[in-house]
Amino acid sequence: MHLLFLLFALVCALLAALCLSPGLDGGFIFDDRDSIQKNYSVHIEQLENAEDLLYAAYSFHPGSGSRALSMLSFTLDYWRGGLDAKVFKTTNLLIHALTTLLLALFLRRLLTAAQWPSQCVAAGALTLALMWAIHPLQVSSVLYVVQRMQTLVTLFMLLALLAYLLMRQAQMEGRRSRQYGLLAALFWALGFASKEDAALLPLYTLALELTVLRFEAASPKLAAFWRKGYLFLTMVGAAALLFVVVPHYWRWDAYPYRDFSSYERLLTQGRVLAMYLGQIVLPLPNRLPFYYDDLVISRGLWQPLTTLPAWLLLFGLLAWAWHWRTRRPVFALGVFLFFAGHFMTSNVIGLELAFEHRNHFPLIGALLALADLCLMLWQRLAFRPSVAVALVAALFLATGTATVWRSHVWGEPMRFAEETLRLLPHSERAWVVLNAIYADRSGFKANPWLDRAIATCEQGAAVTGSAMLLSNAVIYKTIRGDVSPADWERLLARLPQVTMNVQNKSIVMVMLSNARRGRALDEDGMLRMLDIFNSRTRFRSNEYLQMAEYINNKTQQPEKALPFLRRAVEAAPPDDPEIAKALTQLREIGQEKWVGELEEIRRAREVP
Repeated sequence: MHLLFLLFALVCALLAALCLSPGLDGGFIFDDRDSIQKNYSVHIEQLENAEDLLYAAYSFHPGSGSRALSMLSFTLDYWRGGLDAKVFKTTNLLIHALTTLLLALFLRRLLTAAQWPSQCVAAGALTLALMWAIHPLQVSSVLYVVQRMQTLVTLFMLLALLAYLLMRQAQMEGRRSRQYGLLAALFWALGFASKEDAALLPLYTLALELTVLRFEAASPKLAAFWRKGYLFLTMVGAAALLFVVVPHYWRWDAYPYRDFSSYERLLTQGRVLAMYLGQIVLPLPNRLPFYYDDLVISRGLWQPLTTLPAWLLLFGLLAWAWHWRTRRPVFALGVFLFFAGHFMTSNVIGLELAFEHRNHFPLIGALLALADLCLMLWQRLAFRPSVAVALVAALFLATGTATVWRSHVWGEPMRFAEETLRLLPHSERAWVVLNAIYADRSGFKANPWLDRAIATCEQGAAVTGSAMLLSNAVIYKTIRGDVSPADWERLLARLPQVTMNVQNKSIVMVMLSNARRGRALDEDGMLRMLDIFNSRTRFRSNEYLQMAEYINNKTQQPEKALPFLRRAVEAAPPDDPEIAKALTQLREIGQEKWVGELEEIRRAREVP
């Protein structure tokens, strides 16, 4: 029987891979560029140098060491196939298939522990694993390459939970359990090496204890240890959240690079979580747009009107789950896992408001809760097994079809961009992506593709007010040879009005990069643009140096480079070699007065 179950689980994994395979030919998108395409640390062609591998593993937020396992896996994919996105996506697909197999095994043991009807356990585990694996939400988790970080942490969280469940069941039966505890710790560590979401494992195990395991053990002392231990950890965690995390991240004004405060973010997350639940229950393609930059922010409980009802729905679900935690433990566990999975990203940290991949693990919880409700309904209405099988088959067919279609859309960059814009006509990102594809196909030369890129920029800017699209229009028209003062004025008038988020800050570096390539960008327009950015936001030291270099070497007003050099020195760490190199170059061109002033700033910063 175990072998037959394993065979069916393998079939589920294969079906999941087949449903997502139409998207393998899609290219890199969005954050893939910074983490993989432009992250030269992972571009390793030989694996002999351990130092290079270590440097690649630490290249996410350089030097932090976070997500080292994920970054190392990108390095191995580059070694196998260079910057072929299909190689990276194939690895993601293999991870997804493996997770599907593991999920079926975990759910079988979980449902058995939760005392589901024995005749439903195997079928229920396989059904839930396959439904999770072919859900349309998985397209953006698996085919968006950089979200391997998310899929890997889900894989290791499932392994850790399985080991934890085995440990606790052994303790309930009075058997040796230490080996399972060590495995759980190992998988937890590997999860941390994939993504910081691994910090949520204690919440997942607490949800298991509150519902299925009930802190039980064969030894009364051990049972008391688990009850008191979780009570202590809960109190410590709550204190850390209230007195450390919240004060550290809370902002009554807008977060840096965002246009919402902590209060507004929390209010909006009620609607975001309700939206996720709607996408899980009814995953129609037009409800899964991928980009959410046009999401309306909740400025109050009734602004927009859906804010308070969304929060009432969430509190109602939690109260329902708490009330049923002993009566329907699987339902309660599912609800708790859904909310626990979003505890970090739907909290006070100033992340983006919504991303579909954040549901990769919480989707397991939502499906568990729905499955338990369906089982209860089936038992009460006494459906014949053939009816249940027909309904499940129809659900698989509908869900799988939606996933195949969405994977097909993701399988070609132009198709993805055009479909995304159709779904999100007011999304700045959707317009930027389509414009970028047209520009890439033009080869950045005057031709019909570049004409389409310019038309997309102008149309998108009119709809969204995007400064990025206006800056792209200036660059493309400069290449085409018909840029006008009015084009520059539209950009310069817009820049003081937009939020200085990461995308808008990148305008500076894009413009400087094009200037270095010899594109004749208007000198006065460039200087005015740099002054606007210098007055509105902050950059890294090396970015200020690039601005100063452009002004000093490429314009007729080199004296305007000094304010940017001051900022570079102020932003640099002590003994920064790039600053030392810049000072040497300034001496060589006779700018001793500037060097003296900058050296004075350096000395002042070194004083405690």
